[in-house]
Amino acid sequence: MHNLQQLNEMILPELHEVAEKLNISNFSSLGKEELIQKIITSQESAKPEDASVQEKPKRPRVRKVTKKEVVEEGEADATETPEAEPVQQTLNLDAPQVEEIKEPKPERTEAAPSRRREDRREVKHTVSEVKRNEEAGAEKQEEKAVENTAENAPEQQQGENEQRQHKHEKFQQRPKQEFRPIFSVEADAVIEGEGVLEMMPDGYGFLRSSDYQYLSSPDDIYVSPSQVKLFGLRTGDTVHGTVRPPKEGEKYFALLKVDLLNGKSPGEVRDRVQFDFLTPLFPQERFRLSDRNSNNMTLRMIDLFSPIGKGQRGMIVAQPKTGKTTILKEIANGIAANHPEAYLIVLLIDERPEEVTDMERSVRAEVVASTFDEPADKHVKIANMVLQKSKRLVECGHDVVIVLDSITRLARAYNTVAPASGKVLSGGVEANALQKPKQFFGAARKIENGGSLTIIATALIDTGSRMDEVIFEEFKGTGNMELQLDRRLANKRIYPAIDVVSSSTRRDDLLLDRDVMQRMWVLRKHLGDMNAEESMTFLLQQMKGTKSNEEFLIGMNG
Repeated sequence: MHNLQQLNEMILPELHEVAEKLNISNFSSLGKEELIQKIITSQESAKPEDASVQEKPKRPRVRKVTKKEVVEEGEADATETPEAEPVQQTLNLDAPQVEEIKEPKPERTEAAPSRRREDRREVKHTVSEVKRNEEAGAEKQEEKAVENTAENAPEQQQGENEQRQHKHEKFQQRPKQEFRPIFSVEADAVIEGEGVLEMMPDGYGFLRSSDYQYLSSPDDIYVSPSQVKLFGLRTGDTVHGTVRPPKEGEKYFALLKVDLLNGKSPGEVRDRVQFDFLTPLFPQERFRLSDRNSNNMTLRMIDLFSPIGKGQRGMIVAQPKTGKTTILKEIANGIAANHPEAYLIVLLIDERPEEVTDMERSVRAEVVASTFDEPADKHVKIANMVLQKSKRLVECGHDVVIVLDSITRLARAYNTVAPASGKVLSGGVEANALQKPKQFFGAARKIENGGSLTIIATALIDTGSRMDEVIFEEFKGTGNMELQLDRRLANKRIYPAIDVVSSSTRRDDLLLDRDVMQRMWVLRKHLGDMNAEESMTFLLQQMKGTKSNEEFLIGMNG
């Protein structure tokens, strides 16, 4: 027997088992509430039959107290009946819980005569009393159960309604996630990643992100030693491929497949020649900075007096507050606008943070910066990653341009991190400290039948620091293009503050046409007797009336 509260606490499969025992038809199609009502109805209808069957007591066995011998004198062949052991019997009733009744078991004799009438009367009297007691106890238990059910019916109904409402609200609030298909990252997701490889001493490497200035970050992608050996990877390689998320116990994403290596397929790059073994040449193809209808006087003068070619190693020599950063910005924008095939990188070392933001917003190029509040080892690491990346791109035939501001501060950073050798030059410069900056600046070259690496760097002079003077003297003859800026022109607000007489490019005959070269010789002879202020004033007056350099050169004689 199950009451209403017990049935409500059961789950649906348990209710199905109870209904199956009660022979309820079509119980699987019923809801929980309907099934509970069916079970209660079936139990009530089956109660009288069960009670009549279960409450029918068995015939008790009464053990005689006195030992009697029933063998008569005349029967000599009769055998004595052995005394049977007493047996305890328990009456188990479901509805009324009646205490166990232990009755004595009567003695049996095989050849004994029938029991006496007195014994039969005692047994009948005992059985009738037991029946009356059991029936009275069963009636009292049923009356109490009915009264308890009647009293608890409203409370159970209210609790049932609250429980049903609570389950309904909980089901509505629960997100329906079990109906969504199972998503497997490894099987379904194709995650593509890209970065610049930095090799570790143990043979493996990490792909560094440009968002973190090629330093260690959470976006790093692990590259196994087997992949490094298979594709011949080196520090600075730009790798694009498929990656997988980190597994349990791992920290980084892992590279699964290499799709592109420096913009090309891995098969084309595998047999490349290293950068140091490529043949360098003079620049032969010019970067056209100004358009035909451009009114930017700075770019027009650079195109005429100190043209920049692919593979140029140019240096802008500037005093403080002469507008060198503005000129660098205009050069970068001119290359990005007229030569989209060139990969342009703006490298800012030890610069002001606001200038970094301005450069990122005004130049369409990759800006890699390390501000003056960063340690010197960070300056060195960023510059080395940019240089290695550029070398790997040049090995694959690309044209790369690095605009550096400034090489003087980069040399200061290398001098800071250089180990003490005991040999110090004037100004506090270590003897071996300038070797790395020279390797950086000397990497600019035009590759025979290949790509090119162009570096345009600024060098500071007249800063009042002896170290800056020593650094400039070391780099003075290393470049093949030099652009001089004059502080006196900047003080008089004459821009661009370029000293055109002192600015020139080595082997500019390879970059300019023959007719342009002849007219430039005539112009330089005319400007040779003037100082920087007079020459710049004359050029600005003559060039403002023309739309391009070709028109200016044609109108020189007329």
